Parts: sequence; structure tokens; C-alpha cells
Amino acid sequence: MAGSVNVNTSVSDQFYRYKMPRLIAKVEGKGNGIKTVIVNMAEVAKALSRPPTYPTKFFGCELGAQTQFDFKNERYIVNGSHDASKLQSLLDGFIKKFVLCPDCSNPETNLNVSVKKQIILQRCIACGYSGIVDMNHKLTTYILRNPPDQEPGSTPSKKEKKKRDKHDKHKKDEEKKSDNQDNGHTDNAQQQMAAQRASGGVVDAPPEVAGNKEDEDDWGEDVSEDAVKMRMEQLTDAAKGLAFSDDLEKTPQERLNMIYKYVEQKRDADTLAGADKEILAEAERLEVKDKCPLILVELLLSDKVLQDIKTHRILFLRFCHGNKKAQKYMLGGLEQLIGNVYKENLMPKVPHILKTLYDLDILDEEVLIEWGTKVSKKYVSKAVAQEIHDKAQPFISWLKEAEEEDDDDEEDDENVEVVYSTTEKVGAHTVEPEKDEPEEEDDFDIDAI
Repeated sequence: MAGSVNVNTSVSDQFYRYKMPRLIAKVEGKGNGIKTVIVNMAEVAKALSRPPTYPTKFFGCELGAQTQFDFKNERYIVNGSHDASKLQSLLDGFIKKFVLCPDCSNPETNLNVSVKKQIILQRCIACGYSGIVDMNHKLTTYILRNPPDQEPGSTPSKKEKKKRDKHDKHKKDEEKKSDNQDNGHTDNAQQQMAAQRASGGVVDAPPEVAGNKEDEDDWGEDVSEDAVKMRMEQLTDAAKGLAFSDDLEKTPQERLNMIYKYVEQKRDADTLAGADKEILAEAERLEVKDKCPLILVELLLSDKVLQDIKTHRILFLRFCHGNKKAQKYMLGGLEQLIGNVYKENLMPKVPHILKTLYDLDILDEEVLIEWGTKVSKKYVSKAVAQEIHDKAQPFISWLKEAEEEDDDDEEDDENVEVVYSTTEKVGAHTVEPEKDEPEEEDDFDIDAI
């Protein structure tokens, strides 16, 4: 046995919970056909929660060698002769660049590929960090073409991708029908019985089995898409809840990834308009409503953030109105957008962005003031967070002053003394208002934003 090693080699603790198998390399062939097979690459990659093609391709980039993948036999090959210790050392470099969290050095991270923006985001489940990986490395080109959620060995062209998306719904329906088929039974009659069983109908034996039994009028016999949809609508809310209970058994990160893909599909299909209730319902079903604004900011806002906010205002309001937790997560998402993605363009616009969100009732005054009092490194580095807060300070100060003025006005109203007269006629006595001294003008004009 090759034994196991710590995923983070800088940690020497033998009880460190994150382990991976030590690489096993086998040199095959001679002369120009010599190659190194990484025998246990599939097991190593599983421990790192990455496709096995990523570290193999990383080796090829670092060694200047071609790589080959035999997915059927799980053989991952690097051309040339390379010893296991050298590849193990290179694997440490891959782990530092594409697995470990830059903030907490925890390997519990996921990679999310944005083909549209041509960036790869790394999310940490442990500390909440989210940022862009080093896009200068050659491996990033391969990852952009082969996202983590793509089937191994499939590299679809643009036409194939569009075709796959078009038939995605049909494919899912077919998979649902075949989920409950008995293993080892492939004849058409038994497939029809399995389809009826999966749809909840009465299973009728086919003519070959039942002989000359007459057909019976039963709604369970119709397994078409429309019929299945009609029966689903007839289910009670309790039954629907039971049908979706499996999703709630998944981890919070897995459920966030589900709502991420759900919104992403609607965005790419240009069907977001009017879908705000559907998205809210899906987030509530997966119990990720509070954190959903993080995903909405990432998927829907670009460097033209002010226009994007107005375009998707209703959707943001569905999650943020009266929900302080959701508003705080949205501010975290904005920190990531401004500090990690569009820093050069959006950093000067921080007060404009916050004022727009405030004017559109997406973010409340109380939440904004509370956020402005504390700099956190939960979403971006401490330095970047401080820079964002510095830019926001004029707007936060204006909010505080406006709040204080409102409090003073309320106190003045409470201290007004009303004097009633029993001798004067109504309207016979007038009091001229006192002239207030001119107030000094504020240095910061909020309307100029």
C-alpha cells in the first residue's frame, strides 16, 4: 500500500482530517513511446473533489508533456518517464493553486466556471471565501473548456452544447421514467411496466404475459409528459413535500449549487423576466432563501451594475424586502463583485451602488449603517474590504446624519406646547414663525451621486 498523506503538506499533524492517497506512478513503454501511468489518479482526485483530468493536465502543463485520458479503464497518462516523488511534488502545486482556500487553507472548496465571463471562481464551504483563481496558469484554459460538472471525456462544441441544452428537459424526463426499471430486464414489455410503476399508475401485464386480457380504462396507463404533469398537479401539498424531500437531505452547499444552476439556466435562456416567484419558490423549497442574494449578485450583476440592479429589482426585492439576513448576504456578494471581479470599474462607484439599492428599497437604512460600522474579511481580503468601506463612508455618513435629523424632528414635535384660549376668536390671533438662522451647507451632496 502506498499509504496516505495530508492534502495540505504544510500541515504536519498526523491527525489532520483531510487525507489523500500517495501517488502511484508506473512507467510503461520504451524509446519514443515511453509514458507514465498514474495508477491511482481517480482515488487521489476524489479525495481532492476535483476531476482526475485536472491534476493530470496540470502535470502536462508543468512538464511540457502531452497527456492522455482513458476514462473507461481509468488510466491517466503523462508522456515521458517521471518518478512518483516528482509528480507528488507537482501535485502539491496544483493543490495550492486550485484546491486550498487562500483565506483559511481549507481544502473544502468548489470551482464554478463562468464561460460567459471567462473566469473560474473558487468558493470555500468552510469560511465562505469566494474569489477568482490564478487565471494566468495554462490549466485554466482547459478548465474553462471542461467545467467540473461536465461528464468526463465529453468536450462539446458550441452547436452540441446548444443542442444538449435544448433537449435537456426531454433527457431528464426520460431519466425519470427509467429510474425504477428492474436491473437486467431490457425487453420492451418490462420497460413499459416500469414506466407505469414510476408514474404511480396501475401496472398492467403486457399481452405477452397476460395472454388475451382486455385493456382496461385506467389513468395510470397514460405515461405521456402531459399526463404525468396533470397527475403531479393533483397531488396534495403534503405529497409534493414528500416527493422533494430527497433534496433537503443534501448539504447546504449542494442545495446552493442547485439554485445556482436553476437561476443560471433561466438567465442563459433569457427567461428571467416574470420568473421571480418561481425562483423564490425554488429557493424556499431548498431552504436557501437567505443566501440566495449571493448567487443572484454573481449571476445577474456585471460591470454595468447600476442598470442591472434596476433591471432585476423585483427579483432582488423578493428575497431582500424585510429580510435583514438576505440583505447582509447581498452586501457580501457586492463586496465580492466589486473587490474580486470588477475592482477597477466599480470601486469608484461604491456610494452610487449603495444609494441605488437604498433608493430602490432593496437595502434598508439600518442594515447599511450596521454594515458600515464593521470591516469583515468573510467575503474578500481585509484590505479590499477596508477600501470598499472607505469609498462607502460618505454615503454611510449621510445616512447617519439623516437618521439623527429625523430623531431630532420627532423630539421637537413631542416638545411643542399647545395653548388654548377661551377669549380669542378662531383665526383672530396669528403668530409669526421665528426666523431660523441659515444652516451651513454640507460638504457631501448625496443628490450629486
